[in-house]
Amino acid sequence: MRDMVESDGLQDVVFEKPSAEDGSDIWALIRACAPLDENSMYCNLIQCDHFADTCILARRGDALVGWISGYVLPDAPDTLFVWQVAVSPEARGLGLGGRMLDQLLSRDDLAAVRKLQTTITRDNGASWGLFRSLAERHGGALSDEPHFRKDDHFDGAHATEHLVTIRFPASVTRAA
Repeated sequence: MRDMVESDGLQDVVFEKPSAEDGSDIWALIRACAPLDENSMYCNLIQCDHFADTCILARRGDALVGWISGYVLPDAPDTLFVWQVAVSPEARGLGLGGRMLDQLLSRDDLAAVRKLQTTITRDNGASWGLFRSLAERHGGALSDEPHFRKDDHFDGAHATEHLVTIRFPASVTRAA
């Protein structure tokens, strides 16, 4: 399902809900976006198949240039957890990540969402900038706290992931 077409510096980018047929292309995009964690292709297929309403992809022509995976928390139906944001190297610096988040949040499927959560390592400046900008655009309050800790959860092999929470005002208009 196509959500919207943009025709500025991103030259005819189309935002869509994914389908299972997109899984392998998403897997390839993530592999091209080091240092993103690579999940299995099967994981990406499941995301596209089971969570299409809470995921978004961006295409420029036939090329997949962006992907966001997310899901609504089972015990908090007002909270969207964003698992991964991937922007292809040729589309970086154009605001595509923010546009995908705006498009995703504007969907009727997510009308009940009042909070967004994600995890970010301290050294990931691009992600911090993306989510701070999202909070500012929508009048949200951003907070964070250590969540998955380096030594407690990753056996010292991965930096601590901070749980970032953006609380949107009840009156937020999610116009994309």
